[in-house]
Amino acid sequence: MALTCAFIPLSSTFMQHFPLIIGHRGACGYLPEHTLAGYQLAINMGADFIEPDLLSTSDGVLIARHEPWLGQSTDIASHPEFASRKTRRVVDGVEISDWFACDFTWAEIQTLRARQLMPQREQSHNGRYGIPSYAQILQLAASESTRLGRTIGTYPETKHPIWHRSIGLPLEETLLAHLADYGYTQADSPVIIQSFESGNLQALRGQTGVRLMQLIDEKPQQADWLSAAGLARIASYANGIGPWKGHILETDLVANAHAAGLFVHPWTFRQEPQFWSAGMASAEAEYQAFFAAGVDGVFSDFADKAVAVRAIFA
Repeated sequence: MALTCAFIPLSSTFMQHFPLIIGHRGACGYLPEHTLAGYQLAINMGADFIEPDLLSTSDGVLIARHEPWLGQSTDIASHPEFASRKTRRVVDGVEISDWFACDFTWAEIQTLRARQLMPQREQSHNGRYGIPSYAQILQLAASESTRLGRTIGTYPETKHPIWHRSIGLPLEETLLAHLADYGYTQADSPVIIQSFESGNLQALRGQTGVRLMQLIDEKPQQADWLSAAGLARIASYANGIGPWKGHILETDLVANAHAAGLFVHPWTFRQEPQFWSAGMASAEAEYQAFFAAGVDGVFSDFADKAVAVRAIFA
């Protein structure tokens, strides 16, 4: 099953002037995150990519959830048949008591429904949408690309890959198999794989030609990645960086990353004032500032807002 469609690489002149809009967890400003309805809404709003965070079920199916535990983002607590499955696990050094995706089969996951995580956002859609697999998300992106006549990419994040591998449920092999089903093996394929960890990205570099992106959080210990030497190291295995947006304004990070041959996709842009960068009077002003700074794309919970500002900027 191979999809053939035109795709404009990030290095093109077009994309230098028209930053990508990435539907962060779908359109989670409006609908519960990581649902097919949310991804569809982001596509309808004009997003170029939709972003699923990937976890594994006990039978090796990749599903879209932000964290391996399900208590907050689904209605699993209301399922009496799963009450005894709540457990304690240590994930990346943190002990958590919850229901974990890795302890459920794909068939069991399909009985759950998604919930809106942020209390300030619309809650009326809770319980309406199921949990999608990455296979379903790829199919949605492919079919919508054909319907709309424009390429819709997927931007999967491997969540806690070292931890997943430690419990015998590695993510990368299954992910690459899904991509191969569509012929997505090269740098111009409509997919970018991202991770906060670097080891799995370095391993992936030897297994696939698709673009890889190194996520960078706000923690001081990751600051060495922002140096010229750090960017050069990243460029040895990845095609871009996804920095916390606080690293960008009033720094030379974008220019330095471009000089190293890396694209820059900061995260996360939201409408609520508490999430705006310092000194911003509106979400629209924030988008304008980052577009003017030369970023190549943005992760947004509100793809329609980002698309509208991009149109003005362009």
